Parts: sequence; structure tokens; C-alpha cells
Amino acid sequence: MIKNKKIFITGGAGFIANKIIKIYIDDNEIFVYDNFHRDTLSDSEFADHENITVIKGDVLDFDHLSASMKGMDIVIHAAGIAGIDTVIKNPVTTMKVNMIGTANALEAARVNNITDRFIDFSTSEVFGSMAYRSTEKDETVSGSAGEARWTYAVSKLAGEHLAHAYHRQFNLPTVTVRPFNVYGPGQTGEGAIQIFLQKALKNEDIYINGDGNQIRAWCYVDDFVDCIQRCVENPDAIGESFNIGNSRAITTILGLAQTVCRVLKSDSKIIHRDPLSADIELRIPSVEKAESILGFKAKVDLDEGILRTTEYFKQIK
Repeated sequence: MIKNKKIFITGGAGFIANKIIKIYIDDNEIFVYDNFHRDTLSDSEFADHENITVIKGDVLDFDHLSASMKGMDIVIHAAGIAGIDTVIKNPVTTMKVNMIGTANALEAARVNNITDRFIDFSTSEVFGSMAYRSTEKDETVSGSAGEARWTYAVSKLAGEHLAHAYHRQFNLPTVTVRPFNVYGPGQTGEGAIQIFLQKALKNEDIYINGDGNQIRAWCYVDDFVDCIQRCVENPDAIGESFNIGNSRAITTILGLAQTVCRVLKSDSKIIHRDPLSADIELRIPSVEKAESILGFKAKVDLDEGILRTTEYFKQIK
């Protein structure tokens, strides 16, 4: 476990960042850089911790970002636009934040001589609509131009290429992570599990876009953050990309909604509606590289993860 480091987290008020903060805050200084469009931090147990510094800022503001990053040891770049509804409504903002924001963060890390680690968040969507046990060496897919769904994937993939370029050209200690459907307590935004759970707790209708036969592998947030910690602390991670997910926790979107209703004994009705855009039919990772290099293996399977997450949302109901 690292100690006495200065850790700079873009998007630090977010759901996943909150879990990363929990691991490191007692023994390190945490600097949260966020525009607070989504805010998990302010109501968390860490909001007033003596080791946390909050900087309100936007990753599109290079000067402010770079000045704020001065003196840091580790950068975790978690800021980004995500969620299919948001992406479709704001495609220009999506592209700008995910591409230019990542370029700004990488350049700020270079000029500030970040020597320990730069963690870049990409996405599993870079594998396109059919990803079965995809490895880190499999071809990535940009999707058809003009299709709203791929705006997000293309912008993240561009950032991933740039992170590797900064490692090769400037020896910046980058690591790229590709999350596969992360969920858990504290999630905000458009994640399917947390939306289904909150609807089910109120016995409200649960809406599914399309036929619900899309297959996903679901990764509980504690497992995901365990792998992030390994990426931060293991020197063998530098210069690599890693798929992070749980290849055992697999179900269709319809099956997920049915499971949530069963576990919660909910009277919610499951209602199908037209898909928002092109969808991803199959998304299951190979996590062999993360296991081989980092010793990572997901521990929390789907039923247990749903129960843990349900308890959280019951408390805030």
C-alpha cells in the first residue's frame, strides 16, 4: 500500500473515484479536481477529511488543470462524459471532454513531471457491438460515422491511443483501464443496475431499450477498484492496457431486470421500448492479462453484488 503520496484525481467527485479515495485517503493526500456535474463526494464520509483538497475545475481548462496538478505524484484521470442518454444528447461535449480533456490531462502530467503513475480510463465499448472474451490485443472498432452510440467509444479510444503515445514518446508512466459494466453502492447517472434497483424498490415500471437480449458481464465496484489499485502500485502495469471486469457475472439486460425484481420481491413491470441508438449485443471480457500481470481476479459475483447494492439504495430510499 502506497503512503505519503499526492494523488490527483480528475472526476474525483464521481462514483468510482469515491471508492479509490476510500483506499488511499488515510495515508496520502488526495486532490479532487472536478466540475461537480455529478457529485458523489459531497455527501460522502470523506467530504471533510483533513487529507482531501477539493479543486473545482474543468479538464477543458488546461491552464487551471496544469497549475492544479503541480507537485503531484500520481494522476488518476477518471473525468469523462459517459452514459448513452448523455452521449446522444451532447455528442460535441462528449467528444471534447473525452478527447481534449484527456489530451490536457496528459500534457499537464508531462509538464509537471508526473513520475509515479498516470491512470487513463478508457471503455470496453472500444471493442464494438460484438465482444466475446475480448483480449487487450483484439482489434478495436470505431463504429460507423454519424451513429451516436460510437461518439463515446471513438473519443475514449482516441484518448487511449494518446496515453500510449505519451508513454512511448515522453516516458510518461501511463496505464489504461477498460471498465466492463461497473456497478455498486453510490453509483449515480445512467447505470442499468442502479436504475433497475431504484425503480424496483418503489415498484415502478422498469424500462428496457430494445428486446433486452443484450449480454453483459457485470463488475462490482470493489473488484474494479482493487484492480485500479494494482495498476497504481505494480510497476509491471506501466505502458499497458487492461480489461477490468468479471467474466463470470454474465446475464442479459432482461435477465438482469428479472433478477433485480426477484431479489427485491418487487411488483415492478418490465416494459420494452425502442432502442435509443445502435446497441452493443455482446460484451464479455477476457481478464487473463490482468490476472497474469497484476494478480487480479474478480471476487464478487452478480447475486452478491446486487444484494450489496440493494442494501445501499434501501438506506437512501
